[in-house]
Amino acid sequence: MPSYAYQGIDQDGNAVTGSVVAKSRTAALDRIRDLGRTPTEVVEAAGASKTGATSGRPTIPVSDVANLIRELATGIEAGLPLMQSLTTVRRQTANQKQAAILDFLIERVEAGRTLADACREYGAPFDDMMVGMFRAADASGKMHEVLHQLADLLDRGVELRRELVGATIYPLIVLVIMIISVVIFVAVLLPTLMVPLTQQGVELPWPTRVLLGFSEFIRNWWWAVLIGIGSGIFAWRSWSSIPQNRRRIDGVLLRIPILGPLLRDIAVARFTRTLGTLSSAGVPILSALGIVRDTLGNTVMMDAIDEVREKVTTGGSLASPLERCGHFPPLLVQIVNIGERSGRLEGMLLHAATAFDRQVNNSLKIFTKALPPFLLVFMAIIAAFVLSAIILPLLELQKSLATG
Repeated sequence: MPSYAYQGIDQDGNAVTGSVVAKSRTAALDRIRDLGRTPTEVVEAAGASKTGATSGRPTIPVSDVANLIRELATGIEAGLPLMQSLTTVRRQTANQKQAAILDFLIERVEAGRTLADACREYGAPFDDMMVGMFRAADASGKMHEVLHQLADLLDRGVELRRELVGATIYPLIVLVIMIISVVIFVAVLLPTLMVPLTQQGVELPWPTRVLLGFSEFIRNWWWAVLIGIGSGIFAWRSWSSIPQNRRRIDGVLLRIPILGPLLRDIAVARFTRTLGTLSSAGVPILSALGIVRDTLGNTVMMDAIDEVREKVTTGGSLASPLERCGHFPPLLVQIVNIGERSGRLEGMLLHAATAFDRQVNNSLKIFTKALPPFLLVFMAIIAAFVLSAIILPLLELQKSLATG
């Protein structure tokens, strides 16, 4: 990630300068404000070093990161110092990429850097949430407890992604097989079946003419079809990468029946568990909201968190802006409101996260039960059209032979 140099004013009104590492200028501004400073000028530092994948450093899946953190937490819980725990985990690993990551962290920690700074310098697979948790673990003096919490949080995220893949992989496979089968039938078999009919001079009905035209187009211009598909995918990705367009897409997705509630439930579950975990680790609420924002996966929900964070920055409560944005369920608003008043916000969020996880599972079940019927209806329509293109000419041939 690039480094940004800044000039600003601290809480006492004194002029300050410094630098932060962030993914973008907007993220750099957020990070500077988290430090209690008001930026007056922010510029990307010349020759800023890149980290993570951009620097060629190896990365590992999130599930492996969770296992690494859990092993490190176990070593610290057993009474080993951080440096010795890192070294012990390094000796036990057989994964080359994981070994390279641990070698980097050991080198930086041995040189006097904190684990959070070493992970931030390394880049991917360590994101802002992990770095924030590492920093909170170091500051709280409860390193092993916080690291266990982080590992549990990462494991839950991996489990949720697997559930989503498991819910959508079968319908997608069926849809792809159906499309390939129809294209092969129309492009290869249908013209052969229609040859006797055309030789008999039978007038073909419009469904047959449509499919034969499509077949001829595929056989003669298949290369143009492939180029068009590739160009369309590239154009879609380019268009959807524009922030305004991404917001339009995400807004539409949230309004789609069944799918919209599922996406909202997933975002709410992530928000609740991540915010509760960060808060219980001692991460300040403003910093925690900034980290949670990037885990939601939907720009409309992310914008809502930006509004919430702005209200909290000015001294407001967390519950009120959550309620006003309209994207979070009343139960979560009520839990946050009670948690703020009782001073037990992080504990109530973690308890509520389990309930919202169950809601995600229920929404996934509804989605998986509703998707196959829609898919069957779509397949039935396609099959009926193809069959009509075959049967109608045969009926015309039979009629002409009977009258002849």
